[in-house]
Amino acid sequence: MFDHISIGVRDAATSKRFYDAALKPLGYSCLSQSPSSLGYGAQGVVLWVNEAARPVPSDAQSGLHFSFAAPTRASVDAFHAGGLREGGSDNGAPGLRADYGENYYAAFLVDPDGYRIEAYCGTAG
Repeated sequence: MFDHISIGVRDAATSKRFYDAALKPLGYSCLSQSPSSLGYGAQGVVLWVNEAARPVPSDAQSGLHFSFAAPTRASVDAFHAGGLREGGSDNGAPGLRADYGENYYAAFLVDPDGYRIEAYCGTAG
């Protein structure tokens, strides 16, 4: 359905360290970069991270979050660890979420600007 999503951040360099660490284990990398803009994806850019004069304020009650497909449960674990290491906050440790589905293995982070992100793997084992 979506071609791409763009988010506004306060500092592209801070965001780059975070997103590089969190998304690399999932198979995504920074495919496009300028001083104030980053483009992430696997084959093409699907997530734009751009410096903005007024990023959307963080609101844990908004329901907004972005979920990234993960190839393995180990990559979900690495997403979480990498994101924490580079300035993210824990919003749900890696693990099965049986109430979401039988094989729903996910981890949740909050990025340095307050965006809530998730890595999800739906395969067993």
